[in-house]
Amino acid sequence: MAEEKLRMKTQVPESQRPRPKKASEFPVVEKLNWLIHLHYIRKDYEACKAVIKEQLQETQGLCEYAIYVQALIFRLEGNIQESLELFQTCAVLSPQCADNLKQVARSLFLLGKHKAATEVYNEAAKLNQKDWEICHNLGVCYTYLKQFNKLGVYQKAFEHLGNALTYDPANYKAILAAGSMMQTHGDFDVALTKYRVVACAIPESPPLWNNIGMCFFGKKKYVAAISCLKRANYLAPFDWKILYNLGLVHLTMQQYASAFHFLSAAINFQPKMGELYMLLAVALTNLEDTENAKRAYEEAVRLDKCNPLVNLNYAVLLYNQGEKKGALAQYREMEKKVNFLKDHSPLEFDAEMVEMAQKLGAALQVGEALVWTKPVKDPKSKHRTNSANKSAALQQPLGSNQALGQAMSSAAAYRKLPSGAVGAQLTKPPSLPLEPEPEATVEASPTEVSEQKKEK
Repeated sequence: MAEEKLRMKTQVPESQRPRPKKASEFPVVEKLNWLIHLHYIRKDYEACKAVIKEQLQETQGLCEYAIYVQALIFRLEGNIQESLELFQTCAVLSPQCADNLKQVARSLFLLGKHKAATEVYNEAAKLNQKDWEICHNLGVCYTYLKQFNKLGVYQKAFEHLGNALTYDPANYKAILAAGSMMQTHGDFDVALTKYRVVACAIPESPPLWNNIGMCFFGKKKYVAAISCLKRANYLAPFDWKILYNLGLVHLTMQQYASAFHFLSAAINFQPKMGELYMLLAVALTNLEDTENAKRAYEEAVRLDKCNPLVNLNYAVLLYNQGEKKGALAQYREMEKKVNFLKDHSPLEFDAEMVEMAQKLGAALQVGEALVWTKPVKDPKSKHRTNSANKSAALQQPLGSNQALGQAMSSAAAYRKLPSGAVGAQLTKPPSLPLEPEPEATVEASPTEVSEQKKEK
């Protein structure tokens, strides 16, 4: 009885009992972050966007994580401009966060704004100097700037890629980028050495085999080039760049039917690229399908407003068909593009293209006033550029700029051949003869006639 009385005395009324502590609640701006993350990693993007919308409404657009993930989703969906604007908002909310700046730079890079991307990556590097990814991306950006005529920029690209490899020597992306730069600079053997290292890490990489193939192409080992490119095509059958390269290699080897096959496939995946139609027209011309070649050239001229090689090739075809009026019109268009590039680009034109244009101009009795070069302050900075550079920055790197550039000169390869002729033999592969045959409809100038008489 005494114990029961003691218990009754010690009982505390329920209203006076201390309440158990609740688990700490998330701030309103973060309470749905876990759910956003869950949907995102499960790739349930529609559900993720719905939660993001709810979160942003509750926080009046101040939830940085929700904005960040929404920007990632936009970029995955191909809405690069929208993703850039959202990443810039994140950078404003957290100006000291290097990751936000990295994402801004990445979106700028995808939009083709390589110079702006380089500047943002440099700002990110100041916030986190040991981030190998920033160093790697800086190297890639400098590569895409296509300013290798300036030694300082070329060295900067290598410096940043070197820094990336210092922090992570086994990083195959940085090694692949370094190899691509060496390949662009014409160092095919050194690039192949780099690619051999990458092949151990990612033996089934389509870009790797594409670059290896174009290295062999630059070394004039065409069978090996086709073998590697076909392996890349097997691994990525819908990659139009690989199909483009296969078309170039076959065109250079005068295998015009195969070139037509691969170029047609590339056009199906990239129907807005004028140079593809130009190369297709070259293949059709050599297959003696002149009418379809003209149609392909018309499409190339319609799509490509900057590359003078398109108009030059079309002018050669029209001239050889006796359509001098049309050839003259294309020649005039080529002159306009040449003058524009001369004023806006420090690069020189390919000597083979210049020679062909001068001979065609003489045949059409025009072109005497066309100046192909402009004064260069430092003669040491001059360098002979490949044909890909003639179009300035008109096309993205398709594996190897150097090899592709050399192959591009084969685009101006059409010359009127005697009936029954299969094609001229390559004397300096991969470049094909540019000028028309003397036996064709080209009218020889008086000086040429006198020289021929002297030789006889």
